[in-house]
Amino acid sequence: MLDKMSMKKIEHIGIAVKDLKASNILFEKLLGRQSYKEEEVKSEGVKTSFFKTGPNKIELLEATSVDSPIAKFLEKKGEGVHHIAFAVDDIVAEIARLKEEGFIVLNEKPKKGADNKLVAFLHPKTTNGVLFELCQEIPTAED
Repeated sequence: MLDKMSMKKIEHIGIAVKDLKASNILFEKLLGRQSYKEEEVKSEGVKTSFFKTGPNKIELLEATSVDSPIAKFLEKKGEGVHHIAFAVDDIVAEIARLKEEGFIVLNEKPKKGADNKLVAFLHPKTTNGVLFELCQEIPTAED
């Protein structure tokens, strides 16, 4: 049923880049603003940089190891759109719902990602060749 869907909005678009520093300069010129956050996600072998424009976000991703998913993507496809991320209220429930609908979820359990999010990915072979990421905000002490 469509009314069970809990994807709220596009959270961000992830773009794989070879050189994060050079790409930050390019996106600063393109968007007319600076990155608001850079961080490394060691478990994924990636360094990220986030830009916000209105309600939308762009995440630049640079590989930090040759065997990381981003390095493999860059080797195979070159720089460009890597994934589209959707915000969800309950990532565990959404993983279960999507598995029930026949999608292949690459993470049985959500894992910590960048920008204070729990994340899980859907296999592109079940989503018309697009890598989708599910993102749930991790509650902070103030919440």
